[in-house]
Amino acid sequence: MFQQRTHRSRVVGVITIFELIFHSVVRSVRSAHNNAFIALGRNMLQAIIFVLAFYLMFSVLGLRSSAIRGDFLLYMMSGIFLYMVHTKAVGAIVKSEGPNHPMMQHAPMNTVITITAAAIGSLYIQVLTMIAILFVYHVAFTPITIDQPIPAFGMVLLSWFTGCTVGLVLMALRPWFPTAVGLISTIYQRANMIASGKMFLANSLPAFMLPIFSWNPLFHTIDQSRGFVFINYNPMNSNWHYAFWVGIVLLMIGLMGEFYTRRHASLSWSARR
Repeated sequence: MFQQRTHRSRVVGVITIFELIFHSVVRSVRSAHNNAFIALGRNMLQAIIFVLAFYLMFSVLGLRSSAIRGDFLLYMMSGIFLYMVHTKAVGAIVKSEGPNHPMMQHAPMNTVITITAAAIGSLYIQVLTMIAILFVYHVAFTPITIDQPIPAFGMVLLSWFTGCTVGLVLMALRPWFPTAVGLISTIYQRANMIASGKMFLANSLPAFMLPIFSWNPLFHTIDQSRGFVFINYNPMNSNWHYAFWVGIVLLMIGLMGEFYTRRHASLSWSARR
């Protein structure tokens, strides 16, 4: 009644949305720490610890001979980087602001902006971490060669995409089952330590063990990425198309669930958390 309505063109509306997404991405990136460099350093340290831990484990157990012919640390990083991209995307989307968050009371803020910002912020941090670690390893230790860098990076993006869609489904369920969704998210991320297949090659698995891992889209993207990174490896028991279509299906389910939840959201739900 007392508000002054302004009629904006579609171009202005699109620019406003992109501006909101940009500021939300910055807020998402700095949520771990006020200093963006420290947030990046913490993520790099986590990735380095993962690589060193698995390197020591493989060396102690004498499993290095079962890896691909080539740089062993690059073999380890090709799995760990995709694992972190996937699981960090799941966690970022699940923890993003839902329809009952107080921020949603400020127009034109909506869940699409917060989900997009969380996804882009997660990808930004992980890609910077990956590039920084590979650059330092290439310059300070030994030169590395990636056979097909563009398709290999495409598997990074596909791992991120499937992680976002898994997180979107869980986010749509979170207002209804907050405790259960938090538990499922944690179990899923921990289970992918093994189920992602980052510690072994799909070609080396016996036929009876393949169904244990082949349901997981991350298993396919990691194995396919190693086929693009190493010239001596040809993945025969994985397919990146499977991961792509699983991501599309989960995206549709997640969008429908998020739309339904947003229509029925209530601020009083926050009292149940």
